[in-house]
Amino acid sequence: MTEPTDPDEAVAALCAAVAAYDHEAAEELMAAGADPDRALPDGTTPLLRAVEGGSPAVVTALLGDDARQRLPEAERGRLLEAARRWYGAGAEAELRRLTGAAGPADVAWVTDSGYDSVPEITLGGRRVRAGHGAVLTDLEWEFRILAPVAELVARGVRSPRRDHVDQNASLHVLNSRVSAQTWAEAVAFRHDPDPVRRGFVVDVIRYRLWGWAYTAHAGWYEKECNRILVEWEAVETDAEVLARLLDALGEAEVPDREAIGLRRAGHPDPGVRRWVPGLFDHWVAVDVPRVLSPEVRRALRELCRDEDGEVRAAAAGVLAGEDPEPADLELLPDLLRDPDPEVVRRTLRGLGSVTRAVPEVAELLVRCLDSEDQDVRLSAAHGLAVRDDPRTPEAYAKVGPLGPGYENDHRPAGLWRWKFRNLPDPS
Repeated sequence: MTEPTDPDEAVAALCAAVAAYDHEAAEELMAAGADPDRALPDGTTPLLRAVEGGSPAVVTALLGDDARQRLPEAERGRLLEAARRWYGAGAEAELRRLTGAAGPADVAWVTDSGYDSVPEITLGGRRVRAGHGAVLTDLEWEFRILAPVAELVARGVRSPRRDHVDQNASLHVLNSRVSAQTWAEAVAFRHDPDPVRRGFVVDVIRYRLWGWAYTAHAGWYEKECNRILVEWEAVETDAEVLARLLDALGEAEVPDREAIGLRRAGHPDPGVRRWVPGLFDHWVAVDVPRVLSPEVRRALRELCRDEDGEVRAAAAGVLAGEDPEPADLELLPDLLRDPDPEVVRRTLRGLGSVTRAVPEVAELLVRCLDSEDQDVRLSAAHGLAVRDDPRTPEAYAKVGPLGPGYENDHRPAGLWRWKFRNLPDPS
């Protein structure tokens, strides 16, 4: 975009970006020198309008890198008061108060930035985003105000959606505060009687594992987080919280993974069973192949026959990624004819990670080349390529031209790799 050089034009453009929730344009204007703190005729500033607008992405863009030093105490207080007012009343209620509008509001979930989502509310000719909890959390952190841990947890669970901006802001700040007291207070909520709060703590722990992977404290936090997850899983009774625990354990290197998976494989809730295969899907070390025990293979086969399609898909993806045993070969045709297309896709992707040539598997892959689903055909062709099957060029010809979405996919390169291994060097 072309940045205006006149200060008045720059502020007008910045206000337009704020009103449009265009945080990228706001960042460009800020970089070009637009003043987010300039007083407007109505007594507001572009930054205050952003705070009231409820988009943490836009607020972050206008805060810049020096907001705590740049803004006088009174202005910081005004911004915090506005965020607290909108968050306390609720975006829709505050919008009704300001507009006097009656009738239903128009509510749509939108992406604020990256993977974060927020409700966008339109009423009485005005539009706001209900991300004021995240805005308040971000402002407090920027201004070095340590909100009580209980308050951050309460903001994190106000919306049931895990991608809500409020929840992600609370997770970020809780894990940016490095004190042992903050950590202890946060994980203590795993004993809370409310399963919603307990579920939020699972994400606090996962966030800590991800965020501290390359720091000096990584070893301690990894052991502490893994210890808590394992001990907690053994006593958790709520199915939704238990599912989140198994999901987290599937990303952790704990010696009890297999035993936990076997114990939970027959859980009555499919939401729990869906995460069991992930507990069996891990490598001991880069140069040590994974070996599934007979008990695990039997459990995976049973899960591949589960009444729930997501359970079957998860199990099929793990089992198909192993060198097949006779019982697996009997199961594969049914998985590749499963009425749930995701089961078929996950099975084929699993088969594409096994290089050992098994004639029965190769024939199944060839049959899948006639599928109407291009992604299925691509996985089948890739499965033949990694097995150095001579039919690979014909298979890729059946895949057809690929549209958008495959730019970073490893499967299209399977044909090139097959040619490199199997065709003579033209030089």
